[in-house]
Amino acid sequence: MTRWSNLVIGVLALGIIALSAFMLERGRAGLVITDLAAGTTPATLYHQPESAGPLVVVAHGFAGSRQLMQAYSLTLAQSGYAVLAFDFEGHGRNPVPMSGDVNAIEGTTQRLVDQTLNVLAAGRDLPGVGPGVALLGHSMATDIVARAAIADGAVNAVVGISMFSQAVTADQPARLLVISGQWEAMLRAAALQMARMVDPAAVEGATITAGDVTRRVVVAPGVEHVGVLYSGSGLREARDWLDATFERESAGPVVKPGLWILLLLAGVAVLFRPLAGLLPVAPARPVVPVRRFWAAVLLPAAVVPLVAVLIYRPFLPVLVADYLILHLALYGAAQLAILRVWPLPRVVWAAALALMLWGVAVFGFAIDRYAASFVPTAQRMGIIAALGVGTVPFMLADSVVAVGGWRRLVARLAFVSSLTAATFIDLERLLFVLIILPVIVLFFLVLGPMGHWVTRQSGAGAAGLGLGIILAWALGVSFPLFVAG
Repeated sequence: MTRWSNLVIGVLALGIIALSAFMLERGRAGLVITDLAAGTTPATLYHQPESAGPLVVVAHGFAGSRQLMQAYSLTLAQSGYAVLAFDFEGHGRNPVPMSGDVNAIEGTTQRLVDQTLNVLAAGRDLPGVGPGVALLGHSMATDIVARAAIADGAVNAVVGISMFSQAVTADQPARLLVISGQWEAMLRAAALQMARMVDPAAVEGATITAGDVTRRVVVAPGVEHVGVLYSGSGLREARDWLDATFERESAGPVVKPGLWILLLLAGVAVLFRPLAGLLPVAPARPVVPVRRFWAAVLLPAAVVPLVAVLIYRPFLPVLVADYLILHLALYGAAQLAILRVWPLPRVVWAAALALMLWGVAVFGFAIDRYAASFVPTAQRMGIIAALGVGTVPFMLADSVVAVGGWRRLVARLAFVSSLTAATFIDLERLLFVLIILPVIVLFFLVLGPMGHWVTRQSGAGAAGLGLGIILAWALGVSFPLFVAG
């Protein structure tokens, strides 16, 4: 690329970053946002200054964090509610791992219900909190908040997003709104069944009232399990439901950060392109012959899931992260062997360090502030290091084999397919791998091009090492911490 084209790209990227950051910060404007501890739980309180609105406790889903729920937290806070979002045990900044039997209600579920009740009790005494309380949860948390509301007895309303809960009965929780994404067919069916407990003729979009019980089941159009968290219709439904509960009329903005988060992350990634042109130059490696490319892509994708599932034994206090280390290490080693990459590509350390810092510090800051937790607790640093045993050889092989647009697409689809196959081979132990797949796909889409630019400038060694560390970091902060017992 020429000097002028690099300059144009850099200016455009900076413009996108500035506009996106401005729009994202606008959603926070005028609010008092305070990080605190609700008992022993890391939490964030959002509220308007000099006001005392009803308390809304916001809970995230599996592998999520309080940052992931910001669209709801900010929208409700801008409408005058006092919103307390928190990190479940084993998630986000919470240093306490999940524990107990995940298959028993009295195990892990009860621990999380107790944690939610403790947060609720702490929230009632916070400044800026007025009378009235509601619980709002996504995915895994919908069952938790339903059980917590039933146990507390004084919760005025519950909002379940992508909800599934066997705790819901014909009369409890008494006031329940369920929001499902249009593309969540099974959860939509479960939500409708909750309404039909009250009225067998209930349909989506209708409010059902029978005695003291009120239910409403709605669909957020055009979204799935994560996109539902950013749906404008879902945000308005939740706000209107709480307004009706507390006899309020909200005039605040509906905060929809989804598009701006994507643009911000894209801008940060694109800004790295002209910067990559300043990195040290390394000799280019020959392109892998087509036959060897197909062997390196198809053989590991077919064989590694069978071998990895057979020899897998849990060894880390993190759900399925240890399996992912094994799968990545075997996959990368098999590809490097087939590609006959020996000696390994020379690492241009300055380029690897630049890529790693851009991905972890700059890109990571944007994610942590606006999208999801990206700053690890002390317990997670060792897990990140362990994940690197698998991610570095995998990304090193990927940087060698995935050269060229169609080759990158084929190689990464093959890897995602291999992980999916492993999950279905041993669904009982590896189900949670499916939940972490979106993190890997997002990594390829956003950070993959950065690695490609480093490969062209400074070689596969720098790209593989840099991307390997970034991937280990991204996975290490995403997986829930868990200890049995």
